[in-house]
Amino acid sequence: MTARTASAATALYDLPGPAARRRHRLYGVVSTALILAAVGWVVYLLLHTGQFSGAKWTPFAYVGIQELLLRGLGNTLKAFAYAAVLSLALGAVLAVGRLSDHRAVRWVSTLLVEFFRAMPVLVMIFFVFVALKAQPLTALVTGLTLYNGSVLAEVFRTGINSVDRGQREAAYALGMRKTQVTTYVLAPQAVRAMLPTIISQLVVALKDTSLGYLITYEEFLHAGKLIASNLDYDLPFIPVVMVISPIYIGMCMLLSWFATWVARQERRSPKTTAVEVAPAEPGTVLPGVR
Repeated sequence: MTARTASAATALYDLPGPAARRRHRLYGVVSTALILAAVGWVVYLLLHTGQFSGAKWTPFAYVGIQELLLRGLGNTLKAFAYAAVLSLALGAVLAVGRLSDHRAVRWVSTLLVEFFRAMPVLVMIFFVFVALKAQPLTALVTGLTLYNGSVLAEVFRTGINSVDRGQREAAYALGMRKTQVTTYVLAPQAVRAMLPTIISQLVVALKDTSLGYLITYEEFLHAGKLIASNLDYDLPFIPVVMVISPIYIGMCMLLSWFATWVARQERRSPKTTAVEVAPAEPGTVLPGVR
């Protein structure tokens, strides 16, 4: 490594010396030991309280319990699918409104975005369920859509505004209208920057579907609550948590993996691949040119 390369590599971060590396190794060993001790203590408590006893895990061997969990998981995914699609659509509409050239449209869109972002999700769900007497699924999806749609509206607006100003000016110079500029020039470039934030917000929507059990919507958490409270098996609450939590975590990780896959496909897309330009060669002389 040359002196110039080393200087560039350490411009913002000084390479640790021997003493600093020893301290870092010591910190790593101590941190690992503390984490292992905490995990061991939790496992000990679970064993000491009999959470792995056969009586507490017996309910999960019954077909009826398995069907109850699968039905709850299906209802959770259904509510999430509706909320995700509607939130993306609402976010796009509100973002377009906030980017509109008409002042009244901008003000109305801004008011809606700020109101629904500030309103707690649970309050909106209860309002639709109690005041409007909607079905549990409708109330849950409506609350999730209004909140996550308003957040995504800001994500879309910020993403479009983050595209280099030269892209916008060049498109206008070609005679494109504002709708065409946004649709064909700004939005495709902004999506790549917005994708991680969009997926993160969809993960929030997925986790918030668990609020449905408060309005008796039979989702995954509601199914686990029924198993833990209505069966005469010494209230297997911890085993239910140990079954439900990894599934929720797995679904969130699957969404993150999907975002990574989509980003990778975007990078491999022929539309985003650099095109090789042939070197200039002598061509036919234009008429009248000597």
